[in-house]
Amino acid sequence: MQLGLIGRSLLHSFSKKYFEEKFIKENVNGSFKNFELNVITEFPEVLKQNPGLIGLSVTVPYKEQIIPYMNEVSPEAKEIGAVNCIHILEGKTIGYNTDVFGFKTSIKPFLEPKHNRALIFGTGGSSKAVAYALKQVGVDCFFVTSREYKKTPNTFFYYELSPIIFSQFLLLVNCTPVGMFPETSETLAIPFSYVTNDHLAYDLIYNPTETVFLENCRAKGATTINGLSMLHLQAEKAWEIWNGGK
Repeated sequence: MQLGLIGRSLLHSFSKKYFEEKFIKENVNGSFKNFELNVITEFPEVLKQNPGLIGLSVTVPYKEQIIPYMNEVSPEAKEIGAVNCIHILEGKTIGYNTDVFGFKTSIKPFLEPKHNRALIFGTGGSSKAVAYALKQVGVDCFFVTSREYKKTPNTFFYYELSPIIFSQFLLLVNCTPVGMFPETSETLAIPFSYVTNDHLAYDLIYNPTETVFLENCRAKGATTINGLSMLHLQAEKAWEIWNGGK
């Protein structure tokens, strides 16, 4: 069983270690390889050079860019607009999104009625999956970015963030790579002084265990969650897909 991960920089990733341990636990003769791609156009060469691959995970920044290379995309992944799991079946690439399952399942135990509005930091493939998952549990989603020059619906710019906004949006989710290993001293340019003990802060990053974002939120009394449980849950869902499930 040959599996792998594609992304641009994979120093932060625990996926290889996770699946290698999974092979041992499940008594499966398998291998897992990291494929660092400078550009997404290198993807076809990965398939050509590794004909035994049956499954691939996809991480930043290729969750959206990978879609045109899929022969099929699941209805959920198509609606989200992002793929993080690929099943290679009889020469066909089929794209799925397991981030939704991982995020939704990991955050559910922490959600309270007051967490019915979310500030989602980031606009990439992961943030799209998070928005999709939150809508499924009844949370209204607002994207936050400082890189978009055109105002779009449900979007705030960083400079617009105010005490009133923070008081109304008590769920904070970081879907950017800011603060991820090895750049662990970085954090989002947001007013942490507006964070309170009513907030729930979730960072999709799991390496380091506690980002500066989570550290700053915890210091203000917020409940904090890192992305490790999401990683494990989405990986288990991917394993199910690669082994014939859906």
